Amino acid sequence: MDIRHVSVVDPEGERVHSDQRIVLDGDRVTAVTADTAQPLAPDDLDGTGLYAVPGFIDCHVHATSVTADEWADTGMPPSYVTAHALRSLRLMLERGFTTVRDAGGADAGLADALGEGLAPGPRLYVCGRALSQTGGHGDLRPRGRRYADDHPAVPGIGWIVDGADALRAAVRELVRGGASFIKLMLSGGISSPTDRIDRQQYSDDEVRAAVDEAARAGVYCAGHAYTPDAVARALRLGVRTIEHGNLIGSREAQLLVARDAFLVPTLITYAALADEGPRFGLPPHSVAKVAAVRDGGLDALAHAHRAGAAIAFGSDLLGQMQHRQSEEFALRARVQSGWAVLRSATSTGARLLGAAGELGVIAPGARADIVLSRHNPGTEVALLADPVAEIAAVVSRGRPAVTR
Repeated sequence: MDIRHVSVVDPEGERVHSDQRIVLDGDRVTAVTADTAQPLAPDDLDGTGLYAVPGFIDCHVHATSVTADEWADTGMPPSYVTAHALRSLRLMLERGFTTVRDAGGADAGLADALGEGLAPGPRLYVCGRALSQTGGHGDLRPRGRRYADDHPAVPGIGWIVDGADALRAAVRELVRGGASFIKLMLSGGISSPTDRIDRQQYSDDEVRAAVDEAARAGVYCAGHAYTPDAVARALRLGVRTIEHGNLIGSREAQLLVARDAFLVPTLITYAALADEGPRFGLPPHSVAKVAAVRDGGLDALAHAHRAGAAIAFGSDLLGQMQHRQSEEFALRARVQSGWAVLRSATSTGARLLGAAGELGVIAPGARADIVLSRHNPGTEVALLADPVAEIAAVVSRGRPAVTR
C-alpha cells in the first residue's frame, strides 16, 4: 500500500514536502519520493489535500483505568478491566496515537496482544506497576485499611515496596515481566488518599537502588513528581523522565537540560479532573488537591520550553475522561509553537522511548505509523484537539486503522 499525492510533514526540520508518495512494505516505510502521474492502485490511499504526519506518541497514559476512583479499580475483575483497556486503546488509535507508554497498570501481556493483532490498538510500552512507598502516591488504600493485595493479577497502578533491597528485587521482577521502564512515585499526588502533594517520597538510598538496578537491566526510571525539590532530587539521583512537573521553575528546567532528561507534562488531566472528576468517581479528598497543581502546569511548561528541555507529550487521563486526550495539543499551543508541540508528540516521544528514527518520523526504515490530517499541524496544531474533524485517516503498522 502507498500513500499518494500527500504533503509530508517533517516536525524536526519544520518543513512540509508537497505531492509526495510514501511507499509502505508491511510495517515499514521503504521510500518517500516525489509523486508522479501514475494512476493509484486499488489499495493506495489518496492523500490529495492532506498532510502526512508521523503517528502520535502519548508518553503517559493509564490504559487500565476504568474510573477516576483508582481504589475502586483495584476491586474489579481483571477480565473486566482488560475489556475496558482494549476499548480505551482502540479509541486512542482512532485519535491518531499509534504509540503509547502506559505509566502504571498495563502489563506486557496487553502489549503482546496488541502487537500480535489480537485487538486493534497502538504500540504499547509498559512499566507494569509503579513503585510506591507505604503511604505514597501508589498506595491507594483508604485511611485505616491495612491489607493490600499485591498479586500481579489484581488491577491497579501501584505496588507498595519499602527499602532499598526490596526495591532492587521489585525492579528485577518488573523487568522479568516485560517492563521497558520503571516508574517511581517520588512525590504526593491527586488520587492517593493519605499523602500531601508536597511530600517527597522514597529515601535517596531507595531511589539510587532502583535507578542502579534499572540501569543494569538496560531500562530507565521515570519519576512522578510535582514540586521543585522533588523534581530536582529525582534528576540528581538519575531519574530519566519527570512525569507532570507542574510546579517547577527555571532552575529545575535548566537541570532537566543538564541531566539530558525528559519532562512529560500532562496538562489535560487537571482540566478534566476539575471539570468532570467528581462525576466520574474522583473522591472528595482528591478533588481538593486538583487546584494545587493545575494552575502551575502552563508556567512549568513555559519554563521548560524556554530552557530548551526535551518535552514529550502526555495526557494521564483516568477512566471516562480519556476521550479528552487530544485536547492536550490545544493546551500546549498556549505557550509553545505548533512545531514544538508536534515534536513533543512525535520525534521527542520517540527519543524518550529509545526509538528515534523508527518512530516519530516518516522516512525509509521507519515504522509505518502515519496520521493524515486536513491542515498542517506545524502551524495549526490546536486543530488536532478535535480528531474526528481534523484526522482523515490513521495508518498503524502499515494498515489503515481509521478512514473518515
